[in-house]
Amino acid sequence: MNCKSAVVDALLASLAAYALGSIPFGLILTRLAGAGDLRSIGSGNIGATNVLRTGNKGLAAGTLLLDLAKGALAVLLARHVWPGTEALAAFFAVIGHCFPVWLRFKGGKGVATMMGISLALAWPIGLAYALVWLGVLFASRISSLGGMCAALAAPLAAFAAGYGQYAPVLAVLAVMILWLHRANIARLRAGTEPRVGSGSGSAK
Repeated sequence: MNCKSAVVDALLASLAAYALGSIPFGLILTRLAGAGDLRSIGSGNIGATNVLRTGNKGLAAGTLLLDLAKGALAVLLARHVWPGTEALAAFFAVIGHCFPVWLRFKGGKGVATMMGISLALAWPIGLAYALVWLGVLFASRISSLGGMCAALAAPLAAFAAGYGQYAPVLAVLAVMILWLHRANIARLRAGTEPRVGSGSGSAK
């Protein structure tokens, strides 16, 4: 592959991944279900945790699965159509979710979509991500804490499982997710971060 072709492939993979990642499934599902504009509910976030605040667990589960799936699809599409661009696609899928152009760059916090890209990059990374996320969530009942711990675990899992080539992009995404959770971190330090089921607080 020549340099020009590689650049074109990278550009196409990035655009496709961003487009997939930017689909606001939480907003779409809540509107279709007649639950209102998700951006005016709870934290205003478009992630699954905020969808749960509508009181519809099915919508929240659907949002979680679709946000995960779009991340995985972006990586798998890149792998099969533009080989070698998987890490780039992973990055832009999460960027698309967090900063969707359709919503004036105000999206979610990327936790579910990062799980999707982790699973598609290499299943051991995704498995570690899921185990840390669920383990911390069940132990603490704090969604944001589980998501942040999972994001931090992803680059470490990549190294440990022999997929070090993906660790840099996962590390960058982990830092971004921590930054997007900065308000959550402040509440965790203050002891005021809500637990799942409390009906208030922030979402992914």
